Amino acid sequence: MKYSIIVPVFNRPDEVDELLESLCHQEVKDFEVIIVEDGSKKPCKDVCDKYAGILDLHYYFKENSGPGQSRNYGAERAQGDWLIVLDSDVVLPTGYLKAVDTELTSSISHQPSAIDAFGGPDASHPSFTPVQKAISYSMTSFFTTGGIRGGKGKKLDKFFPRSYNMGIRREVYQELGGFTKMRFGEDIDFSYRIVEAGYKTALIPEAWVWHKRRTDFRKFFRQVYNSGIARINLEKRHPGTLKLVHLLPTVFTFGVIGCLLLFALGAGLYIEGEWLDANGLRPDDNMHQGVGFMFCVLAMLPLLFYSTVILIDSSIRNRSLWVGLLSIPAAFTQLMGYGLGFIESWWKRCILKKDEFTAFEKNFYK
Repeated sequence: MKYSIIVPVFNRPDEVDELLESLCHQEVKDFEVIIVEDGSKKPCKDVCDKYAGILDLHYYFKENSGPGQSRNYGAERAQGDWLIVLDSDVVLPTGYLKAVDTELTSSISHQPSAIDAFGGPDASHPSFTPVQKAISYSMTSFFTTGGIRGGKGKKLDKFFPRSYNMGIRREVYQELGGFTKMRFGEDIDFSYRIVEAGYKTALIPEAWVWHKRRTDFRKFFRQVYNSGIARINLEKRHPGTLKLVHLLPTVFTFGVIGCLLLFALGAGLYIEGEWLDANGLRPDDNMHQGVGFMFCVLAMLPLLFYSTVILIDSSIRNRSLWVGLLSIPAAFTQLMGYGLGFIESWWKRCILKKDEFTAFEKNFYK
């Protein structure tokens, strides 16, 4: 067997149904599917049973230990030459495995450039909700992430496979021991270890997936907040991997906070001027109001400019003004969530000198 598709699942039976349905229509059929239920309270066993006679599908239930360990659990039971790790919230176009197969077959015929691990981009499906499309935009746009998440264009950082769409030779997976117990950023940690061991990774642009990510801004905030936490932990494990691009969300976060504080100061001065005027204390009221108004304008201008850029770009890309409008809070959530997580992790790991587990013990699993 050539491919083993491994999917860790936690309380997402509906998503698994859509993923398995898309796997039924793959042009390449030489694969098995391994579903690893990670201690879910809403298991997907009944969903998997629907596809038992259609797909070569294996379902396993285990106690909760996080997605990385669940992928390892599935890899230990896999039979394929290649292990393909997917998130449960992705849907595959019919040509996904064909694109992978074509690229890997080509690399074998050119041995010096043979691929050991690969990844692909993600996109939003036309059927996704406006919020899902806005979140997808914020995670792939040049104006938010710099377009480093597997896009076809120029990137500000080197590409590393991500666990929502990652493939690796089984013998390489076994040699490296798979994913570590790192809770956040375990996929990037694995990618770093693949490269550090001298193996070649590659982006396969045609092997893209539809990626739903989170369905509301609260869940999305928690996701990107954890990503911010992971960045400091990754730097601790792999010194020198922290790049300028990783600092930009934190700079953005401080910038937004600074703008809000300046606006509050300006509003306070303006209100004080109004109070002075109402009480007949006129000598300085015009100055208070003028300076207050100027501070408010200066505070809002950069935020309005950035929001306008997001609105225009997203509306054009998604062909929807509504998605464009929703992309504004999505972009702020993505950047500030990541930035705040980065700041917390920096404080706990670099200032308080806590280790990786004790710093985030409460949310280390689930």
